[in-house]
Amino acid sequence: MNPATGETLRDLAADSPDAVAGKVEKARRAQAEWARTPLDQRRKAIAVFAGILEKNKDDLAARLTSEMGKPITQSRNELTALQSRLRFFLDNVEKAIAEEVVHEKEAWREVITYEPLGLVGNISAWNYPYFVGSNVFVPALLTGNAVLYKPSEFATLTGLAITDAMHAAGVPAAVFAPVVGGGEAGRALVEQPLDAVFFTGSYATGRQIAEAAAPRLMKVQLELGGKDPVYVADDVDVVAAAKATADGAFYNTGQSCCAVERVYVHERIHDAFVDAFVAAVEGFVVGDPMDEETYIGPVAREAHLRVLEEQVADAKARGARLRLGGERLDRPGFYFAPTVFADARPTMALMRDETFGPLIGIQKVKDDEEALRLMNDTEYGLTAGVYTRDEPRARRLLAGASSGSAYWNCCDRVSPRLPWTGRRHSGLGVTLGFAGLRAFVQPRAWHLRQPK
Repeated sequence: MNPATGETLRDLAADSPDAVAGKVEKARRAQAEWARTPLDQRRKAIAVFAGILEKNKDDLAARLTSEMGKPITQSRNELTALQSRLRFFLDNVEKAIAEEVVHEKEAWREVITYEPLGLVGNISAWNYPYFVGSNVFVPALLTGNAVLYKPSEFATLTGLAITDAMHAAGVPAAVFAPVVGGGEAGRALVEQPLDAVFFTGSYATGRQIAEAAAPRLMKVQLELGGKDPVYVADDVDVVAAAKATADGAFYNTGQSCCAVERVYVHERIHDAFVDAFVAAVEGFVVGDPMDEETYIGPVAREAHLRVLEEQVADAKARGARLRLGGERLDRPGFYFAPTVFADARPTMALMRDETFGPLIGIQKVKDDEEALRLMNDTEYGLTAGVYTRDEPRARRLLAGASSGSAYWNCCDRVSPRLPWTGRRHSGLGVTLGFAGLRAFVQPRAWHLRQPK
């Protein structure tokens, strides 16, 4: 469905449990041969895949925008930035899985080899389907695994385009097979005899997947949500910090796991910051996501409009001051006005529960210690950011923040060179970086003794 209009784009048949089981059986048979395929050939296939995506970038961006509402410029940005991520995997996979001799003495040699997990189930997300998906299926394929890839039901057309590009690049159809459908298809996949399941999505669904997989002791990796805080200290350029955090909060219509979701501002600059933040958000163009000028489009899921309304009502009831927005827009599609609350408090839902939309709360704090305490006042631990001119001050604060990623004078940023990981309700395991490649292999220890 097109969230900008509410109109149906295409009807698709969901895979039945039997269909999922059939794809798993074929993938299991094909995986061993794929693992024996020389690494250079696997790398060549992924390089061709990257070229296909680049060649068709404009059409693929339009498809993504049409089915999940991301502004067209941001869809293109995702596809453009994907190339450096794929290049990182291609450049580093050989080193990540190379045989290691860790000890040699007299007749003894100790060696570690890295072998594929086997059959990987990848239940992916709709908000960044190229980024989030490629974090899993690209290193999985490069390291010799077969992948059953279930794109989100809100980005299925993009998932099928990814599948077509993989097959055109030379990855066998059984080695990279799509699973089409919603929650039922996802459950059917997790119930299969997989070797690992990698999920990106909400904490609630991630916990269900972990519980379902636990009896079979398969590897489970969960990339879940966040309630990402930013603290703005009293020594910043107020306007520049406000513009940066507003972009971090509202890019992709706020539908990013690492989007800024809570802002704490030192009392000395609080009022000026709020005014500058509101001015920045007022400058964002809301409209048709296919329009090149649009910065904020519709939310991807109609049902989520109710979640945003509930957070707005709760904030008002608890005394927050509405500075901007606060309601659905009276137009076709699933639009919610960019919304800013000042005088937010820790008990409010918009400061505790994941928002995942164009809604932000700002709270005044008296000093660094109060800011750090509030930043850690959550079950999530994905990212945390500090804006200050003083690096030692920022590093001290961020060292005390419970988060997988730490941002100084930046936010809402992901690098292929750095591991992406969450704490507590933000997930288990790691993607990206060297560790993200190693997530798809298992070590074998070799004790080798030369005969006398």
